[in-house]
Amino acid sequence: MDRDRPGSGERLVILALERFGVWLRSIVVCLCGALGVVSADAADVPLAVSLLGPAFLACGVRLYSLRRPRLFPLALLWTLDATVVVLTGLSQPVIGGEAADVMVEAMVGISVVAFQYEWATRPVAGAALAALGALVFVLGDVLSSPGHGIDVVPLVRMLIQVGLSRAAYLIIRALARAADRSAAVRAAARREMEVAAARRATEREYLATLHDTASATLLMVSQGDGRDWSWLPPRARQDLEAMSAVPGFETGSVDLAALLGCVPEGEGPARVRLTTRVDGPLAIPSGPGLAIFNGVREAVTNVARHSGVREAELRAWAEGDGAVVELSDAGRGFDPAAVSARRRGISGSIIARMHAVQGSASVTSQPDTGTRVQWRWHSPARVSQARDGAQAPGAPRPPRDQVQHTAGVRFIRGRLLYGTQLAMLLISLVWQFTISLRRLAVHQDVYRPAWAQTAAFVCLAAVAVIGGAYLLRGRRIPPRVRWWGVGSVLAVSAVCAFTLPAELSTGAPDWAFGVVGWHALFLLADLRVRVYAAFLAAHVGLNTTAVFLSGAPTVTQWAVIGISTIASCGFQLSVGVLMTYLLHGTAPAAGTEAAREEELRTRERIHEDMQRDHKERYRALTATTVPLLVGLGHGALSPHDEEVRLRCGVEAARMRRLFAEADAVSDPLLNELRACVEVAEHQGVTVSLAVRGRPGEVPVAVRRELIDPVAVILGRTRSTARVTVVWTPRAVRVSVVGEDRAGGRDRGTEEAAQTPGRATNANTNAQVDVVRTLRGGSVWVEAGWSRPAVTEERVAARIG
Repeated sequence: MDRDRPGSGERLVILALERFGVWLRSIVVCLCGALGVVSADAADVPLAVSLLGPAFLACGVRLYSLRRPRLFPLALLWTLDATVVVLTGLSQPVIGGEAADVMVEAMVGISVVAFQYEWATRPVAGAALAALGALVFVLGDVLSSPGHGIDVVPLVRMLIQVGLSRAAYLIIRALARAADRSAAVRAAARREMEVAAARRATEREYLATLHDTASATLLMVSQGDGRDWSWLPPRARQDLEAMSAVPGFETGSVDLAALLGCVPEGEGPARVRLTTRVDGPLAIPSGPGLAIFNGVREAVTNVARHSGVREAELRAWAEGDGAVVELSDAGRGFDPAAVSARRRGISGSIIARMHAVQGSASVTSQPDTGTRVQWRWHSPARVSQARDGAQAPGAPRPPRDQVQHTAGVRFIRGRLLYGTQLAMLLISLVWQFTISLRRLAVHQDVYRPAWAQTAAFVCLAAVAVIGGAYLLRGRRIPPRVRWWGVGSVLAVSAVCAFTLPAELSTGAPDWAFGVVGWHALFLLADLRVRVYAAFLAAHVGLNTTAVFLSGAPTVTQWAVIGISTIASCGFQLSVGVLMTYLLHGTAPAAGTEAAREEELRTRERIHEDMQRDHKERYRALTATTVPLLVGLGHGALSPHDEEVRLRCGVEAARMRRLFAEADAVSDPLLNELRACVEVAEHQGVTVSLAVRGRPGEVPVAVRRELIDPVAVILGRTRSTARVTVVWTPRAVRVSVVGEDRAGGRDRGTEEAAQTPGRATNANTNAQVDVVRTLRGGSVWVEAGWSRPAVTEERVAARIG
């Protein structure tokens, strides 16, 4: 993720906080302004309305700008915000009285707090509006009380609120940014896994394509099967097209019935007459459709080669939201368990091909009973719903996208929750030990009794310290500790409400009314907002009950209580609503957006890597396989020429070694050698293979260079050959003795002998030495590789 560009979580958090600031300020200004107008004298109402009315209108325009942000330049928005603050401050001397003082302090205080969220990405603008709010508050206080000095306490309280708001924003944004970065690291790891899986799937498909096309063609030419080669030129040209095409798993749809109607039946004696019974159309994604088509084509080829019959039946039908295809013949049959793992026709071209596209394939056969091959594909969603816990062999695995998305949302939500709880804890402690502590110390003579208020203060501090200890250690607050803390906070509210004179409720001596909500908020942050709303309702209810027990309050007292409740408890409730939105709205949205961005990046990487891999594969075949196919396809090379057949045998052996490269075996070098040996044995060559020493680890690039000279000699031998592998702790040597049918014209081995070390690899420091010796009609070739010193030290350290 780009360090200069905010991640999805951070962007959505900033957007949510901006909208929260606008809505909070607008609601508080309108409600508190309305209560202030109600408490004003009848003669002052018109002038108060003339000041607050435009402020209400500016709030409405500011709310509308959230829906149409492009219609409002930033300068106009800043002017609207400044207008609200100025008009609010000027209304204080017009309304007059205690209600006006409380109203303006609440409206301006909430506004300067909200500005820190509205203008979070432009802190200078937010700071300027906060300074303007403080100036207007002082001006209104001076105009409403000309004979008194400036009361700095509300001003200091307002500045503390601004600082806490900015600090809370920075904490939440930092945690959201950290969540984005951690999610980006995890997503990058998943992307690498998905890209690697896609590359492996593409590699398997490409190898299966080579097996079905070029490898089969070259092997047939090398064996000299038949005298009618009329089928060879078009077949060679088709093989070239298949090799140059990029195999992919497209997301489009194809008609499987139309594809099956194009399955080639072969030419001349190798033709297989297909009886086709397809219930069409069968629309499925093109990836599975092409996999089934290519598998059927390979199965038809196997019928022509091995079944002993020239007829087969091809059936296809829809099954739910998928399709089933079946090819059967009445030939000689075989035992599938007896087929060598290195035979790629069934395992690679049919079964593995279907597994790569989340489908399945099965081969049923017995000697003298014919063969039936069946392909099945269903949409992954249906397969996922149909699973009952156990996964059958070969069944497609459920998609992991939803699981990964849920995990990402849970991670972002956890980081946001931790950030908001830390921010609320900071506000609770700073507020309690600055504003509340001063009020408690100054008004000790007011409380009845004072020790109860002091004990409540200590209890509230203990709740914050205990809860904060869990948070700072990165642990969730246990339920028992949470509910003990909530009960203690509610007890503090009751004690403070009933040990304070009713006429002073929510006034300057009431240190607890505005702070207990913050303590409860960081305890209840991970629950639904209705739980926190119930706490605030109980808190306000206790204070209201204490007031009523002392007598019915006046209209002014009602207005003061209402404004104080809106400014403190209403603000805290809105913060609780914001936290719920962040956890249950912003976090899923951030997870979805991050998943969408990651999907795009993954697709781009897969496309780029597949294109690069394909070019590298085609480049590797250009020097050897492609010239052969071009010559055979255009008549420049004749299959009757013994030299051409020898070259085809060499290329067939090289391809079989390439196919074996993907096998998961304990000794890859020996496995790839055996693949080359099997090709030679198909040519009628008797090969003896001897291995001495304990096998070790050999890089892929080195194995290719060690085995290639062996493949060349085995491909040119038609009688007997001997292959030997010798392992030592520091080296491995592979040698082959065979006949020299090239008559000294073996260009591949001559180049290898003249250019020692042509397998040098930057990652392995590998150097393969090839020595070729002619002795009469035989040729001996030995390829050796010595383990680099660095690798030896690592192996020794690992053993030690």
